[in-house]
Amino acid sequence: MVVTTPLASALKRATARSAIRANQVRFASSQTSQAPSSNWSSTLATATAVALAGTGLGIYALDKNTSHANMADEGLHAPSYPWPHSGMFDTFDSASIRRGYQVYKEVCATCHSLDRIAFRNLVGVSHTAEEAKALAEEFEYQDGPDDEGEMFTRPGKLSDYLPAPYPNEEASRAANAGAYPPDLSLIVKARHSGADYVFSLLTGYHETPAGVEVREGLNYNPYFPGGAIAMARVLFDDLVEYEDGTPATTSQMAKDVTCFLAWAAEPEHDERKLVGLKAMIIFGSLFALSVWLKRFKFASIKTRKLVFRPPTSSR
Repeated sequence: MVVTTPLASALKRATARSAIRANQVRFASSQTSQAPSSNWSSTLATATAVALAGTGLGIYALDKNTSHANMADEGLHAPSYPWPHSGMFDTFDSASIRRGYQVYKEVCATCHSLDRIAFRNLVGVSHTAEEAKALAEEFEYQDGPDDEGEMFTRPGKLSDYLPAPYPNEEASRAANAGAYPPDLSLIVKARHSGADYVFSLLTGYHETPAGVEVREGLNYNPYFPGGAIAMARVLFDDLVEYEDGTPATTSQMAKDVTCFLAWAAEPEHDERKLVGLKAMIIFGSLFALSVWLKRFKFASIKTRKLVFRPPTSSR
């Protein structure tokens, strides 16, 4: 299709392309090797956009193979990060999940719910049974009715799900100027690029570039579709104090809470990989046994030649 693009939109797309280089932050304590965009290609794209807009053309021929060029509308594609659980035989980092729960509890839980995770799910993953029980008892839940038909409140227990910050969607929108903070239980599965997108979004807040207009009440983030998001930046250095002494940098907190949300979206991740590994070992052994049987036990039978010799009549 053919899209007519003014100067502001052209500058917006060119700025979004170069924003990925500014977001190559330190990923926890390990460094990620990201291939930066070439300077001449970025400069050429910017110059071409300005030239086309200045001459009154401003026309880009886009098809489904090059539609990703409109990053301002679709959001900047998140770079790939080396997550500790991304390998075929890798499992979640329990310490990171524990720290991520702390970030979610102290920062994210004020607006976002986590409806599909109960306190019992934390047991054996990031907390002991006693620790998870103590976390649950910090909240009060409505229960009942009792023997007199009255509802009552009680301390939380392991079977309770994490409490939501608002009773319903209407109350959530009213408290956030009309914006609805989504539930984070499946956010990693529900977004393109998954954990990479969540991490990039949390660390991708920048000053609004020249030529880009962001409506009042919104914040510029090139990774969010449209480039303007209602959620302000929430992670800052030393915002939380980790109990294990890990430095609470912005990227560290973003990495930990992303690991926690990735686990929340797939709590059976480690068990699934363990079952898959066992299945590979069992079926691999059976395959090797079948090859051995075919080669050494049935070879003589399969190569045996049967010849029919009719009886001769004797006179």
